[in-house]
Amino acid sequence: MPSLLAAQSGITRTLHRAAPGPGVAVWSFAYYTQAKGLHLRSIEQRISRSDTIDVAYARESADNGRTWSEPVKLITGEKRSAGMWRKHLRAGIVHDGGLIEFWNEGVLASDDPLEGLRQWAIHYRAQGKNRQLIADGFTAANPLPGVYQGKNCAMVGDQACAPVADGKRILVPIELTLFDEAGKLYNPGGGYTYHDAAVLIGERKSGQYRWHMTKPLKGDPAKSTRGLVEPTIVKLQGRRWLMVLRGSNDRKPELPSHRWYSISEDDGESWRPATTWTFTDGEKFFSPSACSQLLQHSSGKIFWLGNITAENPRGNRPRYPFWIGEVDRATGLLRKDSLGKIDDRQPGEDELLMLSNFLAREDRETKEIVLHLSRLFPLAAGWKGDAFDFRIKV
Repeated sequence: MPSLLAAQSGITRTLHRAAPGPGVAVWSFAYYTQAKGLHLRSIEQRISRSDTIDVAYARESADNGRTWSEPVKLITGEKRSAGMWRKHLRAGIVHDGGLIEFWNEGVLASDDPLEGLRQWAIHYRAQGKNRQLIADGFTAANPLPGVYQGKNCAMVGDQACAPVADGKRILVPIELTLFDEAGKLYNPGGGYTYHDAAVLIGERKSGQYRWHMTKPLKGDPAKSTRGLVEPTIVKLQGRRWLMVLRGSNDRKPELPSHRWYSISEDDGESWRPATTWTFTDGEKFFSPSACSQLLQHSSGKIFWLGNITAENPRGNRPRYPFWIGEVDRATGLLRKDSLGKIDDRQPGEDELLMLSNFLAREDRETKEIVLHLSRLFPLAAGWKGDAFDFRIKV
């Protein structure tokens, strides 16, 4: 494919956090904590099994990441009478002059990550206070339309499903699990899990955020066995917004594995039915079931970061190569002539390599895109993987 970055000369890679030892890998990301200036917060999350954060550490930098404070341990797992309490940290964003941070938490009776599909709840911290995210007119047991604790859940899918500030509003893309008439988790596609997507929209009033949720966006289980997962959103032009979503051909590898997208014409309040995301000329491309991110740059350009494969993936794999490309602001489609490869599996590396679970941001000084991406190997003998910063000149 054509490259945005000639011979990758516009990319540098440095180690951000090294894995602490055998059997443990590291995910790490950073975000600005103030409306202006260079103060960053880095979150290091250590993992030894899928969908579980063993422990996390926070560090602060006052000089744009040149130096960092000593780590502060953040508890992400704790035994309680009803089971194991788990917490999954997500990205923070500066809005209305203050920092707001999001996470998922829940108590899992047998500490099986799949129990989270009935237990996860979205929480946030704003103005120094922690709160469960509850829409106006709802309760902790029924925090959002169609969501009931113990039956199904709403969650922020991954770090790349980053919140977006838009004037007085903040928009948070989320995913939802569902249940059927018998109270069982609804899974018409037969994949590992099944989800709808939606957007939470908040506005601060009388010192607190007031929230509402858009009507869920539903996938076609005959085309994506896991529905619509891990949405990422960005503003296009005027009142038009773009959402790009993860699909899957899990358990049905004969299906083509694509990205999906939707357009909103009313500032993200409602969304068209999702369809296959393509290049601007209508050509379809393959992409595994993995998160991706839309990023608004100060130049006015919109970038997409994620996996594109030459052949049809099988479910989640392979999660390489990893690409960046520019989004056409008029159509919301991906410009093939802008694509640049950031990283790929190298000779001799295990095929289980995952270039995923990342967060990208714009550097306020250099205007480079900083990609926080781990080179993760979920091996049977023990997970391994260091966290890197990739700097991309655009």
